[in-house]
Amino acid sequence: MISPLVQLAAEEEAQNPLIPEIPELVIGLIAFAIVFYVLGKKLLPNINKVLEERRDAIEGGIEKAEAARTEAQSVLEQYKAQLAEARHEAARLRQEAQEQGAALIAEMRAEGQRQREEIVAAGHSQIEADRKAAASVLRQDVGKLATELAGRLVGESLEDHARQSRVIDRFLDELEEKAEATR
Repeated sequence: MISPLVQLAAEEEAQNPLIPEIPELVIGLIAFAIVFYVLGKKLLPNINKVLEERRDAIEGGIEKAEAARTEAQSVLEQYKAQLAEARHEAARLRQEAQEQGAALIAEMRAEGQRQREEIVAAGHSQIEADRKAAASVLRQDVGKLATELAGRLVGESLEDHARQSRVIDRFLDELEEKAEATR
């Protein structure tokens, strides 16, 4: 008979762990087919549906982002146009203000010049009035002194007012003629 050792070796050879037995192989294939069928019919459509929704959401987000970017670009262009217009308006207002300031300065200078001329004219008229008043007072004082001196020289009183005025006027007229002749 066969020795127990040989028999053990033969059994080991029959039960090779790398090669499954036929009933196990059939049961494994049936179980794989059931799992594959369940995955194909139930799970795979749900996964595809979720993936499709995600793809649509991403594409919709990209489209929304593109629309928002386009809108932001148009708003930026409008803002730049408004900013340029505001800068132009500010420059125009600055120019107008400078022109108005220059006109105001010229007007104030003209007014100052006119006032200066009025003050100078008033000063000249005041000087002329003061000169005439001083000449009148001087004429009276000189006339009195001349009458008194003439009375002392002549030895008679020249107190008659009409005579005194004539003598004074004649004396001062002669002085003025001599002053004009020397000029």
